[in-house]
Amino acid sequence: MSRLKKLKKIRIHHEGTTTLAISLLLLLILNSAIYFGIDCKIPFYILAIVSIGVYSMLMNFFRCPIRLFGQEDTEKIVVAPADGKVVVIEEVDEHEYFHDRRLMISIFMSITNVHANWYPVDGVVKRVEHQKGRFLKAWLPKASTENERSLIVIETPEGEEVMARQIAGAMARRIVTYSEVGEECYIDEHMGFIKFGSRVDVYLPVGTEVLVCMGQSTTGNQTVIAKLR
Repeated sequence: MSRLKKLKKIRIHHEGTTTLAISLLLLLILNSAIYFGIDCKIPFYILAIVSIGVYSMLMNFFRCPIRLFGQEDTEKIVVAPADGKVVVIEEVDEHEYFHDRRLMISIFMSITNVHANWYPVDGVVKRVEHQKGRFLKAWLPKASTENERSLIVIETPEGEEVMARQIAGAMARRIVTYSEVGEECYIDEHMGFIKFGSRVDVYLPVGTEVLVCMGQSTTGNQTVIAKLR
C-alpha cells in the first residue's frame, strides 16, 4: 500500500472506543424496545433515523486521521497542535510558568473538528500540570486562565521553551494528556485528546515569526503556524 493511501486512512481514536461501544449498546436496546414493544412502527423508524444520526456524529467526533508532517527538517518549526480555527494571535503576560511576555496563538476546535492533539514542536517535556477550573465557552479570552486546563512545556533541541495549553470548553469535560516529564516528544506524536469542543493555546517566545492569520483554519500536525527565532 502506498504512503498516500496510508495517509488517507481514518481510524477511531482509542479515547472513543468505550463511549462508542456503550452508545451503540444503549441505542440498540432502545430501538429494540420500541420495535418489539409497540405495533405501530412509525415511532421506531423515526427513532432509528435519529439514532443513526447521533451515532454518526459520535463516530465523526472520535475519528483520528493518520497523519505525518512530511518534512524531515523540523528545526524551529511550530505546527498546529489541533484542527480548528485560529482565534487569538497576540502578545500576553503568561503567569503560570514563564512569568513574562509571550506570543500566544490559540486554536479553537468546534464539535465537528478532530479532537486529537499533536505536539507542536520536537523536544523534551519539561513540565506537565493539570489545573481545575471553570467551563466557560472556549473562545472567550479568560478561558485560558479560568477554565480547566492542562499545560505541557517542551524544550526544543535549540533550547527554546514552548508551552501548549489544552483548555476545556463549555461542553468539554475531560482533558487527556499523554505527556510525561523527561520524555522526548516529536511532531507526528499525539500529545492528548479533549472531548467535545475546546481549545489549544501555544505560547512562544516574543519575536517568533507567525505564519498564520486570524480566522485561518488549521490542520493538526500539518499546518505550520510559526517559526522560532
